[in-house]
Parts: sequence; structure tokens; C-alpha cells
Amino acid sequence: MTRRQKMLALVKSKPLPGLELREVPVPDIGPHEVLVKVRACSICGTDLHLYRWDGAIKERARTPLVIGHELCGYVVATGRAVERLREGDYVSADSHLPDWTCAVCRQGLPHLCRNLQILGVDRPGAFAEYVAVPESSLWVNDTTLDPAVASIQDPMGNAVHAALAEPVSGRSVVIFGDGPTGLGATAVANASGAWPIVLVGLSTFLLEIGAQVGASLCINAGTQDVLSEIQRLLPDGADVVLEMSGSPAAVRQGLQVLKPGGCFIAFGLPAEKITLDLGAEIVFKGVRLIGVTGRRLWDTWYQMGALLRSGKVDFQPIITHRLPFTQWQLGFEQLLAPERQAAKVVLFMDPEDEAMRSAARR
Repeated sequence: MTRRQKMLALVKSKPLPGLELREVPVPDIGPHEVLVKVRACSICGTDLHLYRWDGAIKERARTPLVIGHELCGYVVATGRAVERLREGDYVSADSHLPDWTCAVCRQGLPHLCRNLQILGVDRPGAFAEYVAVPESSLWVNDTTLDPAVASIQDPMGNAVHAALAEPVSGRSVVIFGDGPTGLGATAVANASGAWPIVLVGLSTFLLEIGAQVGASLCINAGTQDVLSEIQRLLPDGADVVLEMSGSPAAVRQGLQVLKPGGCFIAFGLPAEKITLDLGAEIVFKGVRLIGVTGRRLWDTWYQMGALLRSGKVDFQPIITHRLPFTQWQLGFEQLLAPERQAAKVVLFMDPEDEAMRSAARR
């Protein structure tokens, strides 16, 4: 292809709240990298932290930075050492970029790499017309896959990893957290034969989506007694608890409703340290505790691909907004609104849209 010199990108230009749409150089690619022309990208919680410039992310990210790590697009150029991918391939990226050489990677756990980099945090990201990605971090999509769904496979992969970390078929499952990964985990647990599935959250809007994707019972923790409602349905406790929110209250409630010998899957990241009674809550209950981060490369992606192709999982209800890339501000505002009426917001890129360039110049 004829390489353009400049592209539009959403940039964290200063270590202050806010983002800026502006022109930046099209990235060069290394020998093992490919250049992806972005078709769609979706907004993640990490992007919200970068926008607000709060939390631990401000200690890690360095400005100026093109943000964003959830994407799909087409390969338009390949490095000289690239072997598997070809120009025109329709791809999505796993945003966690392992080095593939540390002891953990060599033991078959690259998602836990000691030197892990994150796209859009440690290197330029995908909220741009083009992004450079290592070949080893790209997944080739079915050509019929909706670009909106293709762009959210990274976070939905978190949901698949968490929901399938423990066999759930024929098991009772309680999920804390009605954000996109909690909703995705609900859909996956439902497709995998879990019953009943209880979803606990704080948003009536999001809980309604939870019911749509398979929750048997939705509990609003802001207006209902969580423990009483769960006990009414599951007097003996839950077989499996997925903690997807990071809320200290949810962690404690999750351990309370888990039956002896049950499995507690921890995915949510608490903003503060949590004190637990290890003996009473874990040891004497015989709890199996599993920490989940990222996606198992590439096992989780194969599982997710099979679930999508089978039609047993449909992530479409979780995609509440589809917007042009130039309306990125609206997308962020929807996700940050006090009365949140959004789950996943997908931004569609059209590199030939002159309106994008006009917006960047204003």
C-alpha cells in the first residue's frame, strides 16, 4: 500500500485529565510486527482512568501516548520476519504483550509474563487510524464477525477466562459486577450450562442487560439485601462465585454466599487493600481460590471463537453504543455519567472521512 505519513489518533498529551484528537505520525513497524488499519475500537475502563488521569495507571503510563487497546482491523503491512499473517487479514489484538522469553512465558503462561506490556498503556495504542502490533499478539477473525463484536474480544476474553476457570455446567453461579466483563461472564456461564445464575450489580440499566444474556436473578446491591436475596434462592450457598467488580463489599459477600468446598474466582481489582479472615473464610471452608487476569494465550481465544461461532454466546446486547470515532467524547461521557446508560461503547474508524480531519484541526 502507499503509506501515509500522518494519521488521526486520540492522544493523552499531558499528565492531566482529558484527551486530544490530533494528527500524529503513522507508526513504523519492526521485523516481527504488522501494521493494522483500525476498523473499530472500544472504550475500556483503563481508558477511562487515562482520561481522568487517576488510579494506578497514572504511575505507569507516560505521555504523550496514543491510548486504546481493544480493536479490530485489517493488516496493511508486515515486517520482514512476519510469517503467519498476510495483508488483508481481518484481525483483533490481545492487548497483553508478553516477551515470550521469561521463565513464566516459557512455562506456558505468557498471560502472566513478568515483563508484560499493555497496548495503549506501555506503547502506542489503537485509538488511531493505524496501530503497530506484534504478529504474536494478533488473532485472525472469521470474516463474517461483526466488527463491533470483533473489537470487544479482548475484554470478553476476560469474561470467558473467568467464567471457564472452573467447570460451571450444572452448577450454581453468583457473579458480582454488572460491568461489561460481568455481563460477558453471565453470557458465557449461561451458554456453559450453569444454573441458576445470580448477577449482582448497582445499575438497573446494566442488570436488565444481564437478564437478557442469561441471569436467572438480578440483584441491585443499592436497593436490595444481597445476602438475603441470594440465600432465598440458594439456601445451601453457591457452587461458584465470580467476583468481577473489585468492590471490597462484594468480595466479602461473595465469600459469605459461597458454599463450603466452593470455588471463588477473583477478577476484579480493588482500589484498596482488603482484610479477610483467612482461617474462617478460606481455610476452614475449603475454598478454592483462583485469580484470573487477562486471557490464556491462545486457549481462551479458541474457546471464545467456538462459543461465538456456535451461536450459544451473543455479546451484541452488551454493545450499547456504536459511534463514529469523531464522537469519542460522547462515548467517554456516556461511560462516566452518574446514571450510566452504557455498557460497551464501540467507535468506528473511517480513515477516509474528512470530517475526522476537520475535527482534529479545530
